[in-house]
Amino acid sequence: MGQNLQTSGKLRPVDLARRHGLSTQAVRNYEEAGILPTADRTSSGYRVYTPLHERALAAFLALVPGHGHATATAVMQAVNRDAVDEAFQLIDESHVRLLNDRRTLRAVEGALRGLTADSAADSASFRRTFIGPLAQKLGVRPATLRKWEYAGLVRPRRDPVTGYRVYDPPDVRDAHLVHQLRRGGYLLEQIAPLITQVRTAGGVEPLEGALRDWRGRLSDRGRAMLRGAAALDACLRARD
Repeated sequence: MGQNLQTSGKLRPVDLARRHGLSTQAVRNYEEAGILPTADRTSSGYRVYTPLHERALAAFLALVPGHGHATATAVMQAVNRDAVDEAFQLIDESHVRLLNDRRTLRAVEGALRGLTADSAADSASFRRTFIGPLAQKLGVRPATLRKWEYAGLVRPRRDPVTGYRVYDPPDVRDAHLVHQLRRGGYLLEQIAPLITQVRTAGGVEPLEGALRDWRGRLSDRGRAMLRGAAALDACLRARD
């Protein structure tokens, strides 16, 4: 029976599953989620898939690495509703997110280069200081530094005697990084996770490897999007 189904262009769930290293339940789940077109049924109630389902499954699996599971699902659901323009819009929005991630990476790299240059030009750049001198150094008002502190971007300690804010070298470094990113047009809520990453890495230098990895992941996403586009195009041509 299986051989007859395959040679006639009809596929069982197990045939589709084996081709992609999936379980038959996963294939059924994808159909129920609208990722695959609704399958015909035999008189006994068994699902019968076709090469079109094969194309749809291949397109979905190719879209996931570049766009993520949720977007890939929404794209295929739109395709199966014949809402192709909606599917294209979802893909466009995903490309915009990748572009924004690339811009964020460039901003962080630029900010870190600025920190390195400041540090090399002035050995006192990251020395312990107080709010007034630090604000003057950055060319901002003390109120701006306090705003950054309330947002958790800088964390000066308080002198136990005077109660003054004391900015230790890591705090000065964070303030410089925030300043660079603000000049690049980034909002405080966008900067916060980047500052956390710097703190977690233990400074700017260890981030160089993280930035290389980040850049590599973005490139991988771009390549994956190309592969997904090719598979989706094949699926659409099969539907046409």
